[in-house]
Amino acid sequence: MASSSSNEKKRKFKRICVFCGSRAGYKSSFSEAALELGKELVERKIDLVYGGGSLGLMGLISKTVFNGGCHVLGVIPKVLKPLEISGETIGEVKTVADMHQRKSEMAKHADAFIALPGGYGTMEELLEMITWSQLGIHEKPVGLLNVDGYYNSLITLFDKGVEEGFIYDSARQILVMSNTAEELINRMEEYSPIHEKVAPRQSWEVDKLESTSSGEP
Repeated sequence: MASSSSNEKKRKFKRICVFCGSRAGYKSSFSEAALELGKELVERKIDLVYGGGSLGLMGLISKTVFNGGCHVLGVIPKVLKPLEISGETIGEVKTVADMHQRKSEMAKHADAFIALPGGYGTMEELLEMITWSQLGIHEKPVGLLNVDGYYNSLITLFDKGVEEGFIYDSARQILVMSNTAEELINRMEEYSPIHEKVAPRQSWEVDKLESTSSGEP
């Protein structure tokens, strides 16, 4: 009981948005990581925001969190809603017009973001959240669960961007990384932005991107 009480006191995030593949990938370690992250969220009583559906890693983590008693919000565009495309969305379903609105809604409802292995869509979502942080649109932690070195090449590319003068070293620190769910969330709880924002947030019309529970002004 003491441990549970301690976890409650230290809990920083109420909801985390997870980006991940609608396929499971070829390695069992990818599915194991999705299950591990789902169990970690349940243990910390953190709700899940995800892209909807029940296929691949998306299905594994959403079912794990939902079955563990935490709230699950699936945000899915109308065009992807048919069961033959995405499967049945777990938990609460929010249908949106398109992919742009999907990302806006997911960002609005989350206190932080985590990317698991995935394809083009997952990588694009991860990069957009990093970019929004760099621009000053949000200050929410962005985490990368680098399972079996899946994202090593992408990380190398980021470092190349710093080396060649396209990414500030301080902005390179936006991305929080680990290869275990527990360590990743711990690091994200300690995250504090150190990069200089490209534009003041008040100059953006981003009210819809702000989570009322984030504690941000």
